[in-house]
Amino acid sequence: MTLMEKALDGKLTPLMGEVAKDEGVPEKVIRKGVAAGRIVIPRNVHREHIRPVGIGEGLRVKINANIGTSPDHIDIKEEIEKANVAVKHGADTLMDLSTGGDLDEIRKEILKIPVPLGTVPIYQAAAEVIGRGRSIVDMSKDDMFNVIEAQAGEGVDFMTVHTGMTKESLERLTGRRHRQQGRLTGIVSRGGSFLAAWMLHNNEENPLYADFDYLLDIAREHEVTLSLGDALRPGSIKDSTDRAQIQELIILGELVDRARESGVQCMVEGPGHVPLDEIEANVKLQKKLCSGAPFYVLGPLVTDIAPGYDHITGAIGGAVAAMAGADFLCYVTPSEHLALPDREDVKNGVIASKIAAHAADITRRGIDLRRDVEMAGARARLDWEKQFELCINPEKAAEFRNSRHPQTPDVCTMCGEFCAMKMVKSYLKK
Repeated sequence: MTLMEKALDGKLTPLMGEVAKDEGVPEKVIRKGVAAGRIVIPRNVHREHIRPVGIGEGLRVKINANIGTSPDHIDIKEEIEKANVAVKHGADTLMDLSTGGDLDEIRKEILKIPVPLGTVPIYQAAAEVIGRGRSIVDMSKDDMFNVIEAQAGEGVDFMTVHTGMTKESLERLTGRRHRQQGRLTGIVSRGGSFLAAWMLHNNEENPLYADFDYLLDIAREHEVTLSLGDALRPGSIKDSTDRAQIQELIILGELVDRARESGVQCMVEGPGHVPLDEIEANVKLQKKLCSGAPFYVLGPLVTDIAPGYDHITGAIGGAVAAMAGADFLCYVTPSEHLALPDREDVKNGVIASKIAAHAADITRRGIDLRRDVEMAGARARLDWEKQFELCINPEKAAEFRNSRHPQTPDVCTMCGEFCAMKMVKSYLKK
């Protein structure tokens, strides 16, 4: 039986119990959420010693950090360092998006880190075909599914699979039969572009959609959580919420139902670039069409003009999306759109997303509000050590404090002797 089937059968597993304890909610809340498909706990049957993470309705908003090589930069040691930096600063899960080097070896090393790991299997399928001197459009269906099955057998906990881009939904972007809305950025999903090229060249249906039952069989055998990818997500705010994006979302909602019928956990990936005033509508539409499945969003980025600062752009959108009901934020780093992130980019991306998630959690039944209350009390007492303890990034806060020494030790250099809190405290003591 899969985890979902056990939950449907009324069974509470140790995994569900661990998540309930971590979230501070009754165990039956987790069991009912998993049974309904509104909560997922990504953990492959081959990985026992990882921290369980619950994603979904009523739980803390979770953070994912993408790492991985590119053909232009291959350094396994650096990717492991980036992964550890991400986890240290609050990433709940990792995704290996490697496309350069020995992909099996890279994934093997990352799997040693005890958090859930996700992948996009078509990346490896494409890289292997190119490595054999062929083109991406020459991939066979077996090339795609063999990689999926191999990665599942190795222990990958969740996989992005672009199952909703069908010939019909792709037609709304590229074909003449439907009136187009004139996308500026076309397809920006890397996996989506691989599949689109394959479908158009071979004039065939997307294998991940056509053979979805086979995909479910693999996921079921290895307890892999499917992350139904958004191949047609908008790559600019101008393209947000267009017909192609919504057509794909409708199909994903239907596939959510099929996954649940098979006892397979799944979540749905959401748009990348969305203006602020459309974010809530996008989240509510996803939740409605996908029957409350956990929603995994990239950002979303709320403007296109901030390269170098897109961790901030994404955090703004992520906070709004999570407040509206999104459950899982994929971090965005300062180097988004510019370069492969380094360790510092990863750190800044995770922290920005962590701030966004926490800000939203406060609005979601007051999750973790206690921490903010404690911070306010520490500030009122001018208790600097307690403030550092409660910080999202204690090292950064202490660095600022210690590098700019005030003349009076219990205040800071912003106000010095004119510190409002100190002045009020001194008068209240009289």
